[in-house]
Amino acid sequence: MSSTQVVGEGSSNSSAQQQVPDEQAIVRRYEQLRASVEELWQKINELEMEKQEHALVLSSLSPMDDSRKCFRMIGGVLVERTVGDVMPAVERNKGGIEQVLAKLTEQMEARKKELADFQTKYKIRVKTNG
Repeated sequence: MSSTQVVGEGSSNSSAQQQVPDEQAIVRRYEQLRASVEELWQKINELEMEKQEHALVLSSLSPMDDSRKCFRMIGGVLVERTVGDVMPAVERNKGGIEQVLAKLTEQMEARKKELADFQTKYKIRVKTNG
């Protein structure tokens, strides 16, 4: 686990005591930004796995006849359909996942930049134990 250290610029004790609440607020905001980046990263990884699963299903179904029976899980219920019915739906879902991934990746990059700017502005150093 790493701890966050804020470098203060005050030299007198009274100004250091006045900065403590501000430093705590800065550290809290930094931790919020870091947690936000981590959360976005986890969601992106989860969606990448779903996209790969959709691609695997599509590659398995593509050589099959459109009239062949297949089963699809919809809302926790297994339903019987044909390959011709399922393929377009899986392709649409995969396309939707790709769009969401692009938006989340864009958001994560913006959040990373915001975090880096915040870290630079307040001269925050992350101290690792080890």
